[in-house]
Amino acid sequence: MTTDESTPEATSIAAQSAAPVSGHDPEFAFRWAYGNPEAPFTIVEFGDFECPYCGAAKPVLAELINGSEGQVRLVWRHFPLFEPHPYALTAALAAEAAGHQGAFWPMAGLLFKNQDKLDDASIVRYGEQLGLDTARLVGDQAQRFADAVRTDYQDGIDAGVHGTPTLFINGEPYTDGVTVTDLRDTMGLSRKRASRFRR
Repeated sequence: MTTDESTPEATSIAAQSAAPVSGHDPEFAFRWAYGNPEAPFTIVEFGDFECPYCGAAKPVLAELINGSEGQVRLVWRHFPLFEPHPYALTAALAAEAAGHQGAFWPMAGLLFKNQDKLDDASIVRYGEQLGLDTARLVGDQAQRFADAVRTDYQDGIDAGVHGTPTLFINGEPYTDGVTVTDLRDTMGLSRKRASRFRR
């Protein structure tokens, strides 16, 4: 896990879910979700596109969700670690801008695939590959999405996030290994606990 040494320790854990998250602008009153909207399990990931551990987690989470038969979905929240990752914010803004052109997840995939090339010129090339309006992905036009990234980052701090990736499953912090087996086991245990509670 990549950590942000400058982030203060959390005083509480905020419940994370896939419910809409309001920013200062109503346009940002939603987050990016992948998977069945009605899935009983929601994984919220606070991540950084330049973080190698987030890059390693991407195929694990994709395999988990794609093989879950609609039982799991992923919600992405930005947590760019500015000091160790100089291009993290640039990448986060580009992903937001791409999302508003209907291509958040395709852009996220390219950013993770090319973590060593996240400068403006490279992002423009990725946008061209996706057929996007590249002028909106970088520079001043991308800054209009800074509020969404800032909101995610602050929510992460409030939830006790200090490194990436940080995962929450149905609002509970997940601290085990980021493997398909470990994640499935955890959600299986959660299902058993819920069954016992209903009796």
